[in-house]
Amino acid sequence: MSLITNLSKQAAKAAKVLALLTTEQKNQVLQAMANALRAETDHILSANQEDLANAKQNDLSPAMIDRLTLTPARIEDMAQGIETIVSLDDPVGKMRSMGTRPNGIEINKMRIPLGVVCMIYEARPNVTADAGALCFKSGNGVILRGGKEALASSMAIAKVMHKILVEFNLPEALITVVPDPDRGLMMELMQQKEYIDLIIPRGGEGLINFVTENSTVPVIQHFKGVCHLYVDKDADLNVAEALLLNGKTQRTGVCNALEGLVVHKDIADKFLNQVAPILRAANVKVNACKRAAEYFDDVTVLNDDEFGEEYLALEIAIRVVDDFAGAIDHIDQFGSHHTEVICTKNQETATLFQRSVDASVVMVNASSRFSDGGQLGLGAEIGIATTKLHAYGPMGLESLTTEKYLVNGTGQVRD
Repeated sequence: MSLITNLSKQAAKAAKVLALLTTEQKNQVLQAMANALRAETDHILSANQEDLANAKQNDLSPAMIDRLTLTPARIEDMAQGIETIVSLDDPVGKMRSMGTRPNGIEINKMRIPLGVVCMIYEARPNVTADAGALCFKSGNGVILRGGKEALASSMAIAKVMHKILVEFNLPEALITVVPDPDRGLMMELMQQKEYIDLIIPRGGEGLINFVTENSTVPVIQHFKGVCHLYVDKDADLNVAEALLLNGKTQRTGVCNALEGLVVHKDIADKFLNQVAPILRAANVKVNACKRAAEYFDDVTVLNDDEFGEEYLALEIAIRVVDDFAGAIDHIDQFGSHHTEVICTKNQETATLFQRSVDASVVMVNASSRFSDGGQLGLGAEIGIATTKLHAYGPMGLESLTTEKYLVNGTGQVRD
């Protein structure tokens, strides 16, 4: 039996053990994991330094290095994310009635784990803790295949979590890290449909496409995050400025950062004059349509078909539109179904925007940076689905479960 088949089989077997734990038992384990991450901060940071040195030697992009970098604050965020998961309701075992049929059969649905979830990700060592904790609470085994650039960090985090599993007499295979980043092993992992129930890739568009095209296991897809802020004619321009700066500059190398600004023509002159010096001071490179370009120095003029880039840097695309319908058309054409934001004081326009835009998260007068499992109350997130089967948007505990029918009768037979 190959390494990958054995790991997959052991994870599936371990998931059966997890299904027997109560919510209280799962929460005890998770709290111990959060405490252990804090206690092992120095060890984790030491492993991360090894990854960062290799990343710089291999000329990884600034966005990749940002995702790869761990700090005491980010490790504390991981620990707090696990504690948030502890505080959340356990979806497993929740019942809902589907009613009683005329023949007396009672029908209910009960939430159950998916089984084994496989995460394939790039320079995101925090995924090891986030995914491990989310899958544990939702009753799933998890197999983690990180990229070679984050391997030392991921293994260090997993070692901490394994120590706690052993202390509670639980199998380490509940949180499995593939120890070899060889691409051939990843190919084999994607063929384990007998043991793995769902694959969630997190990384660049190339990785998502590769997994989608080669996996025989169902895949949750998140191709890219091209998020827009639409500044409506009825916007509070100071609020719009704050949303723009926070969404674009607070952290650039993440999928919920703003990549596009769409401005209604009625307020374009005032708003673009207001933000042009601010974007320049923040070193944001501006790409713009001809109408918006006149407000900026050192601007790259875009043709109508050149929008929709995911920059993951201090760079943004700006377009002036004639009306609300023009904004919707632009987002429909160039958005990525991730997160879209409107700034407006008009409640009717806000409601229409939320109903019209096809994105997993649609916000009114709030930063795109809140499009995150932790910020939306899910604890850590295991991924963001920008396709609609079976989840849409940030995926928390409930997205890692499904439902089965429970049918109770008293001897009924079908005519």
